[in-house]
Amino acid sequence: SSLASERISGFIKDEVETMEAFLEVAESIKKKDVLLKVWAKQVRDLSYNIEDCLNEFMVHVGSQSLSRRLMKLKDRHRIAIQIRDLKTRVEEVSIRNTRYNLIKAEASNTTSDMDSHMEDVRNHSASNIAEAELVGFSKPKKDLIKLMDVKTKDGTAKVVFVVGMGGLGKTTLARKAFECKEDIVNNFSCRAWITVSQTFFKIEMLKDMIMQLLGNEELKKCLKELEGKTVQVDDLASYLREKLQEKRYFIVLDDLWTIDAWRWINDIAFPTTNIKGSRIIVTSRDIGLAQQCTSKSLIYHLKQLQIDEATNLLLKKIGKTHKETESDERMRNMISKIVNKCGGLPLAILTIGGLLATKVVEMWESIYKQIPSELGTNPSLEAMRRMVTLSYNHLPSHLKSCFLYLSIFPEDFEIKRRRLIDRWIAEGFVTASGGVNVEDVGIGYFNELINRNMIQPSKVNIEGVVKSCRVHDIMRDVMVSISRDENFVQLVGDSEASIIEGNFRHVAYHGSKCQNIGMDWSHVRSLTMFCERPIEPSPSVCSANMRMLRALDLQNILFKIRQEDIDNIGLLCHLKYVTFPRDSYIYALPKSIRRLRGLQNLDIRKSYIAALPTGITELHSLRSLRCSRWDSYDFFDIDEPMVCLMHTLRLPMLCTPSVDADNRAEITADLHKAYYSRWSATKGVRIPRGIGNLKELQILEVVDINQTSKKAIKELGELIQLRKLSMVGKGRFAEQKRKILYLCAAIEKLSSLRSLSLDVDLDGSLEWLHKVSSPPPLLNKLKLVGDFKGKMPEWVGCLKHLVKINLEWSWLKEDQITEMLGELPKLMQLSLHKSASKRGKLVFRAKTFLNLRKLCICYLSDLREVRFENGASPQMEMLEFSVCDLKSGIIGINHLPVLKQISLGFHGRVAKLGMLQTEVDAHPNHPVLQLDEDRSAHDLGDVVQGPDVAEIEEEEPSLLPETCTMGESSQSEAVVMPTTNVIRS
Repeated sequence: SSLASERISGFIKDEVETMEAFLEVAESIKKKDVLLKVWAKQVRDLSYNIEDCLNEFMVHVGSQSLSRRLMKLKDRHRIAIQIRDLKTRVEEVSIRNTRYNLIKAEASNTTSDMDSHMEDVRNHSASNIAEAELVGFSKPKKDLIKLMDVKTKDGTAKVVFVVGMGGLGKTTLARKAFECKEDIVNNFSCRAWITVSQTFFKIEMLKDMIMQLLGNEELKKCLKELEGKTVQVDDLASYLREKLQEKRYFIVLDDLWTIDAWRWINDIAFPTTNIKGSRIIVTSRDIGLAQQCTSKSLIYHLKQLQIDEATNLLLKKIGKTHKETESDERMRNMISKIVNKCGGLPLAILTIGGLLATKVVEMWESIYKQIPSELGTNPSLEAMRRMVTLSYNHLPSHLKSCFLYLSIFPEDFEIKRRRLIDRWIAEGFVTASGGVNVEDVGIGYFNELINRNMIQPSKVNIEGVVKSCRVHDIMRDVMVSISRDENFVQLVGDSEASIIEGNFRHVAYHGSKCQNIGMDWSHVRSLTMFCERPIEPSPSVCSANMRMLRALDLQNILFKIRQEDIDNIGLLCHLKYVTFPRDSYIYALPKSIRRLRGLQNLDIRKSYIAALPTGITELHSLRSLRCSRWDSYDFFDIDEPMVCLMHTLRLPMLCTPSVDADNRAEITADLHKAYYSRWSATKGVRIPRGIGNLKELQILEVVDINQTSKKAIKELGELIQLRKLSMVGKGRFAEQKRKILYLCAAIEKLSSLRSLSLDVDLDGSLEWLHKVSSPPPLLNKLKLVGDFKGKMPEWVGCLKHLVKINLEWSWLKEDQITEMLGELPKLMQLSLHKSASKRGKLVFRAKTFLNLRKLCICYLSDLREVRFENGASPQMEMLEFSVCDLKSGIIGINHLPVLKQISLGFHGRVAKLGMLQTEVDAHPNHPVLQLDEDRSAHDLGDVVQGPDVAEIEEEEPSLLPETCTMGESSQSEAVVMPTTNVIRS
């Protein structure tokens, strides 16, 4: 009955909530209690099983239809048995707690014990660094002291933060500054070094500050004045503030963790009216914390050691010289591997170097390979493990699963933000309330891990948004170790055992091979592959054995997905996230796709699919639908009739079992694509009627307007949450007139739209866009492909939030570009491709493009000159030119005060390159002139190269001093351009 069903559901939900609360408590005290750690692992596994049972209950039994209930009697019986077993296990867990008295009321002391132990570890690490005469810190020390401005001896106390990940040397850098006699000791009347533990004692900290800043006698005097009454925090704080009122003090607060700790120390210990020019250094792993405590200009981001610095440090630690490495290839290769492994992290270099120092070179390789597993057991690596584990332990509970989830990805893998957040949401790690968008909450989680230095930004877009990240190798090794201990993630490598014990929730295949493994797949929630096709008896990519699967991520597999691989996808009824590789042989989504009622993300780009099934409109939870196809044919190109005919006649023979399976799959897919698309050559797909039912949809690409019905086009206007839309199509305006009217009306209704890409060329133009009367008000990215016939739509000039615009084949007059777009207040990136300008020159006039930071010009065959007038584009940082010949040059770069780079890419040429180089050299911001081809291919003009230029030419190619973020791809991801020749000023 429905009443019984509600009671069962209630029991399961209550148990899950209780277990989650218990695990939060256990997490904070289990570190020093092995028995509790084992018990918590058992409770966690049980909570996962209860969640699985609840999910199955909701899918198989929750239906209100009597006929469906009768059809699912077998499922109901199986779930009833599961619930009975789970009840028994819950009782056993409760009895086990009583038997061993695992949770104790006085367990709170464990945290302070842990802090005390961590202090020993940190002190050991600091001495280890000091003993090695750490290299690479002279410049950071100089920069930090300069930032503190110690020569200014008036004004209120200045607070400078040193931030960076654990083990980077923040404490060492602060100590070097603290002990600098010339700049610090001689300029301040008193100094103090205070280590802020996670649970510091306020009274003891104040006593320590009084003793260091005022002397031991002052502390005795203070305590004597308070003799006879209980010493209070306020008494000590008042005494300290009074004595510091007229002193110029220098204080280091080492390893700050929380904003509350800072507010307490700042409010109670430091006099607010002191104007003697005092200075405070605070070290922290949390960038977000630093930004709350001081201005951005007073935050020093400590970077990792450069390759040469890291190599020198490692050589010091292992007692070797550069000369020895030059004559020993094995040693040289191993040192290179270790430096890369450590990623410029001093603590890691010193710890691993210390481990190798007593071993012969022949043993280094085997020791190096064992580092990930040794982190959990080797005493030599204990300090490093604890430094990383401390950051993990300090994460709030909602971030711990998000962080461990990163261990799914291979070492040094670049992880896209959207992919990660979508997977977090699918796994249930991200929850939103109060009407907040769940994706925005996920972005907050991602940024918090960045701010805490748990993950490292990899690519940043023009707006300063981190689009992808990496995990430091040492951080990842500890992460993998924790994940394995908690049965969270199982990584299957080339040498994995055939039988795996334990109920792992997430499985990832790594390595070139895909080993056959035996394990219980019934509880696996995510499957991710970076490998070849799995060997039996491992399940296929859509096996019914994985009935609890939520995320199926095949984006980076090394084999081709065929149609038969996904025919059973409807059996995986809990799926929420599905992504296939960009070059699969899939030509149709099976009808069973309609069963995936919880599906949120479907990514099947660059397949052979020409049309989406009607069943897709029943997936009401769908948030992202990315589907595009190859726009060319390998076997059935109608423009090659003889080739097409020959393959058609040979089709029965080509599809026999004797033909290679991949070859047969490709031919079949190509034929289906040709037939269902009516031999059209676009990358779009047909969307079905009923698309308006997907009210949660935020991303939709790529829609083929030619193949899609008028009704489906009209329904696009009902997708009120849509943020990104991409459409393609070609034809005659008269034939598509009604569709175009519906499309214009739909675009006007999409008030949430942020990104719009239109390659809908009718009668050879985009003139139909003039029919859009009011564009989406929040639009910030716009791509238009086609000829405007000389006039851009007026509404483009009204896009006050537009950040990026990409125009291709537009054939616009200069004033249409510079006058209309030049007034847009937030425009940061302008891309002109393939004959986007009718005139031979492009002039950026004064007081226009006030926020533009990047200009990309490609395939403008008629363009001869780019000129910047004084006062134009004051924020311009990057100029890119490809496949164009600027015979009159780039004029006025001296008017671009913050210019960082001029890039001449493939066939990007400019007249009088020598003169341009001279202007670059003279520019006060020292921009980089980057060439993508041999310099001799350019016109050097009449300027004679000076010795500095010739000397630069002889240097080896090198990367830019900063990350070479060159904009975003069509998927809004930043891309990095390869460098073949860099001329530095």
